[in-house]
Amino acid sequence: MNYHHQTAPFVVPTTDGKLIEEHFGRVATGHEGISIAHMIAPANWSEPHQNPDFDEWTLVSRGRKLIEVDGQVIEVSAGQSILVKKGSRVRYSNPFAEECEYWSVCLPAFSVDTVNRE
Repeated sequence: MNYHHQTAPFVVPTTDGKLIEEHFGRVATGHEGISIAHMIAPANWSEPHQNPDFDEWTLVSRGRKLIEVDGQVIEVSAGQSILVKKGSRVRYSNPFAEECEYWSVCLPAFSVDTVNRE
């Protein structure tokens, strides 16, 4: 078959209230070269710093989030996007009162083993 119509993305189990739906990637489809995930970060959410071995594009569709990259803090709002290159020290958070909906694309695909959380 020359296509893959994704109708049931893999929902990643979380303990922090964040919704992660992997449409394509290591777990959902066995793709190691790229991952594409839809996410909703609740208000006042954050995660630890990381130093990933992959490039990550984030496209915010609703709300806003803060991204700390090598000591710089960038606010990314709905309709905006950012590329964080592999090897950067990065921390993603949503310290705002509303949830943030966004898509992430990782190249190569996201892996717990290559995200290098602190």
